[in-house]
Amino acid sequence: MEQRYEGTPQAAIRLEGRRLIRSDVTNDWGLRLQWEVRRNGQVVATINARPDVAYEHSDTAPGEYSVVLQMWHYINYAKNPAGEFTASRFDNISNVVTYRI
Repeated sequence: MEQRYEGTPQAAIRLEGRRLIRSDVTNDWGLRLQWEVRRNGQVVATINARPDVAYEHSDTAPGEYSVVLQMWHYINYAKNPAGEFTASRFDNISNVVTYRI
């Protein structure tokens, strides 16, 4: 059976204090949905976003944080020698929210 991607997934996230809240995902493909959290440009966490529409990152290290919602986009099982996917990837599906601690 072939996976069909109809439409482009879209969501919006907003910041309330340190709590991130996401809208419902339109054109949801039903694949892994995750929050990607970066501090000073480096990925510090990827958290499953399916169970809840809100997330609060507990890290209190000083720096500039950016958060985006991503969805897995499966293309094929092709992997490099290190075992990393070469064609399939996570795509950003929301706006990027930045804040500073």
